[in-house]
Amino acid sequence: MKLIPIALLFAGFALPAGDPQGFTMWKATELKGFSKSLSAKMDSQKLASQVLTNFGNYTFQIAHREANGVAEFHATQADIFFVQSGQATLIVGGEVVDGKTTAPNEIRGPSIKNGVEKKLAAGDVVSIPVKTPHQLMVAPGKEFTYFVVKVTQ
Repeated sequence: MKLIPIALLFAGFALPAGDPQGFTMWKATELKGFSKSLSAKMDSQKLASQVLTNFGNYTFQIAHREANGVAEFHATQADIFFVQSGQATLIVGGEVVDGKTTAPNEIRGPSIKNGVEKKLAAGDVVSIPVKTPHQLMVAPGKEFTYFVVKVTQ
């Protein structure tokens, strides 16, 4: 009879342990649904974003735009964009015009001078290194939703 509790104890170790700590997965259908839910949360700049999770030196978020963004410069964070839906033009490189420090290690401005334009559409992936000015431009009446990984270096 003592064998049954011991067998049950060892059987418990054989069961699947579940997802490892820190593992996160977003299904494509879930990501597509954010364009609708975020659209209802637009700010005055026609931007809505939501942090999905934070793991120390990297953060996952989803963003939805229905207008141009401001020029951005991150002194300590790289951005990786995974375009979920819509189209936009990314201006990258150059320099932020009339940049102002808006938070530690963050500069924002109205535009970028001497940047390069890149057309973005669903399925595209972009990596923007630290200290690289960038700005998203969304045509009037259009929408753009993208998954963002921010990596602090």
